[in-house]
Amino acid sequence: MTSSSPARADRIDYPSSAAFFAIHLACFAAFFTGVTLRAALLGIGLYVLRIFAIGAGYHRYFAHRAFRTSRAFQFILGFLAQTSAQRGVLWWAAHHRRHHKYSDTELDVHSPILRSFLYAHVGWILVPRNETTDHDTVRDLAQYKELLWLDRHPYLAAAALAFMTWLIAGLPGLVVGFCWSTVAVWHATFSINSLGHLIGRRRYVTGDHSRNNWLLALITMGEGWHNNHHAYQASVRQGFRWWEYDFTYYGLRALSWFGLVWDLHAPPRAVVNREQRLGRVVIDRTARQLALSFPINTIANQALEALSHAPGWAELKSRALSARLQAETFWSEFDFPQIPSLEEMRAYARARLAQTPSLDDIAIRARQRLLELVYTRLVEVASSESTA
Repeated sequence: MTSSSPARADRIDYPSSAAFFAIHLACFAAFFTGVTLRAALLGIGLYVLRIFAIGAGYHRYFAHRAFRTSRAFQFILGFLAQTSAQRGVLWWAAHHRRHHKYSDTELDVHSPILRSFLYAHVGWILVPRNETTDHDTVRDLAQYKELLWLDRHPYLAAAALAFMTWLIAGLPGLVVGFCWSTVAVWHATFSINSLGHLIGRRRYVTGDHSRNNWLLALITMGEGWHNNHHAYQASVRQGFRWWEYDFTYYGLRALSWFGLVWDLHAPPRAVVNREQRLGRVVIDRTARQLALSFPINTIANQALEALSHAPGWAELKSRALSARLQAETFWSEFDFPQIPSLEEMRAYARARLAQTPSLDDIAIRARQRLLELVYTRLVEVASSESTA
């Protein structure tokens, strides 16, 4: 594989994405059809209905199983969610579960931290390699034939809705009621993937860059409390505090009064109050983020400069280049003041992270990771100098 292969794999396939761009362009047809009150009210209603269906259905139920429901209502949720034209229910759930598993790492399909904002917002959806559904990731859902049928016909529900808007309000209904609301729903949803990892507050240490954003929570009916969600994914309520409005949750609570949904999972008090210790994966990811925030190349170059004048460097360098010296052993033989002490790393982590009982574990691992990164870079520089 050539070095340009990843770039080619991430290229947008414009011919297969024609419908996506066509619906955006169709919004301008309102200059010719006009905007009627009926069409505008239809568009607002469909925006609210579909944002709820995505948050309650695609996200909290199918991706995270945050509550239980009947098989019939499960199908209704899936059908309503697919009226948003965001591909099939299994596709959506599988990609979202993968996002949480690898959030803001190289394997995350839509991280604005590692890729561009535009790619994380919408580009990834239009890339051919992301079109397939990983059924192994959603085996719990793939056992239902009706959900498999929905996933095989991802745009049938949206097409039926478009036809209905035309019947109800004519061409203004199709353009304003369907196209305008569809595009608005798309970009509101996409903003959680992009802006939800860039702008806002991080109340919890989650090992990624998820953030709480009150404006995104408002336009997505609760999905904008994204850092809360990453702290405890199985919660049906994403607004953990009383003042964090979550209209999707309120809707699910109302449905529970009629017996349509039940077993609504709540976040444990220890999680909400930041009293629960973090898992190993979150600790490792957070430690890596802290370590990478240091100027690795500068520290390595400074260490190499200091070592070049130290006695015994030639032998130490030979052992390092021959891979007979591990990072831990190297740093036990050489003390370099530019490497923070454990106490300094604790203070560094405390100043940058939210409160967590796992802060000490993060600081210890971050210092180990920093030593490994600096040592690896130091060996690379020393090797290049030796072969020059």
